[in-house]
Amino acid sequence: MDEVPEPHNGWTFLTNHARVLAAIADNRSARVRDIAARCRITERAVQKIIADLEQAGYLSHIRQGRGNSYQIDPAKTLRHPTEADQGLTVATLLALLVQDEAHRMAPDSERTHAPA
Repeated sequence: MDEVPEPHNGWTFLTNHARVLAAIADNRSARVRDIAARCRITERAVQKIIADLEQAGYLSHIRQGRGNSYQIDPAKTLRHPTEADQGLTVATLLALLVQDEAHRMAPDSERTHAPA
């Protein structure tokens, strides 16, 4: 049996819902087990988050063989009133997360540094 991911203590900038959504955006056919490992949360937590996202209309899935293929609604506005009032969408959030990931994965020589 797989080991339960070590929990994180303290606060973070992103919620587990955002992490799961970003993991799905990166791999639309990811297994719950793989999402849980990437996000460092339990499989049960991932299942609950996926259910939340589907119920709110951010995510849907179709069964493909023994797995699922997920579809994200990129035009859906974010839930917090501050972001919703500005019209910020799931696509905006995912673009920021993908951009950050691409930046962190680039070799140091390719990174742009802000002036001091």
